[in-house]
Formats: sequence, structure tokens, C-alpha cells
Amino acid sequence: MSDEADFDFLRSRTLIMRIALVNYRYFISGGPERYLFNIKEILERNGHEVIPFSIKGPKNVPTEYEKYFLESVDNQEYFANTHKTPRTVLRSFSRMFYSFEARRKFRRLLEDTRPDIIYILQYHNKISPSILDAARDMGIPIVHRISDFQYMCPAAIFYVPGKGICEDCLHGKPLSCVRNKCVLGSRVYSAIKVSAKQLHDRMHISDKIDAFVVPSSFTLSKLAEYGIPAAKLNHIPTFFNLKETTAAPTYGDYFLYVGRLQEEKGVKTLIDAFAETSYKLKIIGFSNDDYEESLKKSLEGKRHNIEFLGRMNFEQIAPYLASCRATIVPSVCYDNFPNSVLESFAFSKPVIASDLGSLKELIARGSTGLSFAPGDASALRDCVAALADDADRARRMGEKAFGLISTVYSHEAHYKTLINLFNQVISAKTIQPI
Repeated sequence: MSDEADFDFLRSRTLIMRIALVNYRYFISGGPERYLFNIKEILERNGHEVIPFSIKGPKNVPTEYEKYFLESVDNQEYFANTHKTPRTVLRSFSRMFYSFEARRKFRRLLEDTRPDIIYILQYHNKISPSILDAARDMGIPIVHRISDFQYMCPAAIFYVPGKGICEDCLHGKPLSCVRNKCVLGSRVYSAIKVSAKQLHDRMHISDKIDAFVVPSSFTLSKLAEYGIPAAKLNHIPTFFNLKETTAAPTYGDYFLYVGRLQEEKGVKTLIDAFAETSYKLKIIGFSNDDYEESLKKSLEGKRHNIEFLGRMNFEQIAPYLASCRATIVPSVCYDNFPNSVLESFAFSKPVIASDLGSLKELIARGSTGLSFAPGDASALRDCVAALADDADRARRMGEKAFGLISTVYSHEAHYKTLINLFNQVISAKTIQPI
């Protein structure tokens, strides 16, 4: 039976569901939101009804359910540089700790729509774990997809600026977060986040979730180390929607980085690898502080072919993905499952990545890309040289990478595994004794 035929067969045998889909943004801001709208489309294409719950905002995609959404706080940016009234501060903290407003509004949505299951993408800090209690009150099962390390690390990235990877909070040393000023470079904000996490731990928030969807095996191992039962952890890789690719790939003479310009993303390693060489690099992304300017300043007086192209949406990025030689993911922090890898594969491009976290499982060294020791600019330069001098090798690697997009990372594979999980969770909830 072909993949498409198998997909159609599964669709014909699957219980049609009403699914509440929760995410704190209802517009495309990055990878998590692209997943939101892609999975919504695929679920609806297969006959399921999707009921969104989010936060109101001017960028939101229109929906009849917006009347249930939470009011925005600081334009969905916490501790932003805007004037804060006492009401704004109180609402921000309640969302971070426990919001009765969120519980009440989500309960109203659930009562009016009666979903079979709730699929949560991102709720930490901006919606509130109180929505879990609203769902449990009504006996509706909950599945949560993990996008970062928020359950284990108040800063969500297991990284201390200027110091490197840190797992102290995972190993029962939460005060390290305050001492290292992990959140926004502030001991006060770090203490607030640590306090919120400790409250959630005492409330056994993770116990209220029936199943977790985890894109990478690496992240799954960390959640297991944190104490979440293995039976609740389900490795379901992200998928790429191939309709987002249009241009045929070529293998130009430049390399591409797409992502945030922050220390933990290894951009300084990237800059150092290309400085004082003739290799061409295009950088697409932005920073929320002055880090981009510090990178540019470090290049002053040096010979280089590095271009900073700024922030772009995916439609603007696509032509660069189609024509680059390869993409580079130089992270010095753990990545959960960077969308940039799948985007590169979808455009038949190999990935040069640091040998760290989930990147170790995503990149088959010598087959779909090359890898180097995190932070080692010289080793990264060697990888760049290997592909700069051999376009045919880049093409062969890229073709193998594309093969994964139509198999391991296809929407059919993702849907089949996800919907089977939903069915299992619903069945288990139905037969539980009261």
C-alpha cells in the first residue's frame, strides 16, 4: 500500500474529533506558529474540527473563536519596555503563576464547544497553567507538544550567557538561575521565573497532562531525567509542509544562516569562521538587543564576505534557501528541533551543524550534512571549505536530505502518529474509573 493510500485508509478509520488547539500567538511569528497553522490545516483536511484558544492581538488570523481569547498583556511581550500600569503588572504575573481569568475563559470555551481533546502548543508565561485545571474539571484529555525546555529551566534554554550550557535547575539547583541572572540579565526577573516554576512543581502541573509530544529524542531524554513518566513521552518529529517550497534548488556560491542573532545560537562562532576568508555568508535574522551590532563591530577592519540581511518572513527567505550552497546551524546551546534544519532539507540543501543536542540526531554526518564541535570556528571553517570546493557533494547530500522530508518528516507520517496518540489518550481517559 502506498503512503498516500495508507494515509487515506487511516483517515477513513479515524474517529472524527473536535480538537481545542492552544497557543499564545495566533499569527505566524516563528516556527511554533507555522506548526500551529500547518497542523490545523491538516487536521481540518481530514475532517476534524479545530477550535483555537489564544490571546487577542491585531496580527491575529481572523477566527470566530476570538471572543473567547485572553486580552493581550504588553502586546504579548512580557517585561517589554512599555509603560506598565498596576493592572498590567498584576495580569502579567498572574499569567506567569496562575491566572483565574485564563481558567475562566478557557472553561467557557470548553463548555460551549465540548472538544474531545486539547492539544497545547505553548502556554507558559503568557496564557497560564490554570487552563489545565479547567480541562481536568471537565474530564477532557490534554496533550502538550514541547517546543523548549520550559518545564525544566526557567530560562527555557539550559544556557547561561557568557558561561555556556547549564543544567543546574534540572538537577535541583534553582538558585543558580538567580545568581547567573539567566532571565533578561536580571536577578529580579530570574527570581520571579524561578518562583513560578517552583509553584508549578508543587502543583504537579506536568502530572495534569495526559501525554507529551516531543519532537526530538534528546529533549525526550531530558524530560525523562526531569521525572516525567516514560509512558507519557511520545517522540513525534516535526513535519514540513512541502507546499511552502516552489523554486527548484540550485547550489550557489554562498552559505546561509537563518535564525535569531543571540549568543546561544553560536553566531559569533559563525562570524569567526568566515572572517578573513573569501567564503560568502548571508545572515537572515535579528536580535532583541545590541548583539547584532557587536557582531558587526567585531568584523571592522577584517576582510570578509558576510552580509546581514535583517529580519524576513518565510516567503522572503525561501529564495535564499533555494539558491544557497548549504545552511549552517552553529548553536552552542541545546536546540529542541530547529525548523531551520527541515527548511534546509525541504530545499534539498545539506546542513552544517554543531554536534550538540538534537542536532546530533537530525544531521547524518557525511550523508545529509556535516558537523563540528560546538564553538570551534576552525572546525566550522573546514566544513565550509569542504562544500565550497565541491558543489556536487552538496547536491548529493541535499538530495538525501530531501528524501527525509517526504518520509520521516512528512505530514502524512506526523498526522498518522499524532492522531493515533489522540485516539489512545481519549480511549484511556474514557475507561478510567471515576
